[in-house]
Amino acid sequence: MTINDTLSNTLSQILNSEKVGKSSCTIKNISKVIKEVLDILKKSKYIGDYKILKTNQGELIELNLIGAINKCGAIKPRFPIKKIDYEKFEKRYLPAKGFGLLIISTNKGMMTHAEAKEKKLGGKLIAYCY
Repeated sequence: MTINDTLSNTLSQILNSEKVGKSSCTIKNISKVIKEVLDILKKSKYIGDYKILKTNQGELIELNLIGAINKCGAIKPRFPIKKIDYEKFEKRYLPAKGFGLLIISTNKGMMTHAEAKEKKLGGKLIAYCY
């Protein structure tokens, strides 16, 4: 089985586990992008703590869910975004103003759209969560 978009698979796995009401979720394919997105979601209190486990098949992430996610997903294609375009994409991906977050990859690292707005940075849209 080939996996094209590991971030998208990870976010749908988290969302499916949340919907079913599980308290934890195991993620098999790990990348730096996934770790950074999980750090942002943890800092924003959408997920609980996570730990990286080393097994014979590679690394796994054991993730604690706290039931705070209504919807999350990867944004494809990865739209380039200017500092003046945040409003447009907030309307497209988030249900209300000031509710949820967009994750943006900037030249200063990954951050939420609120942080990027504050620092007046553009970048590429990676994911959304609310």
